Amino acid sequence: QVQLVESGGGLVQPGGSLKLSCTPSTNITTLYAMAWYRQDSGGERELVAGITNSGNRNFADSVNGRFTIAINNAKNTVDLQMSSLKPEDTAVYYCYAVIDNFEFWGQGTQVTVSS
Repeated sequence: QVQLVESGGGLVQPGGSLKLSCTPSTNITTLYAMAWYRQDSGGERELVAGITNSGNRNFADSVNGRFTIAINNAKNTVDLQMSSLKPEDTAVYYCYAVIDNFEFWGQGTQVTVSS
């Protein structure tokens, strides 16, 4: 069974930057896409950014221009670089991956943007 290992969450000041990473716990053969979702307290889980192994990227309007996403195909790792962070970016961020035609979710990592 594949597990998604998330790292990089924490506390950051408004205007600061943070990078989240997600890596499958085991070697895999077919990675189609990886993405980051987020969910704040009492809110709905929403797509933040996603990337396919073909290099296609998509971003939520709220983060477009501030966040970037990249995938390392050799390591099957996806990185979410977050810049110009705002308090409203505070949420639990979840890694998502499509691997071998199955969907997987990480356990979530807290990102808090506060002064």
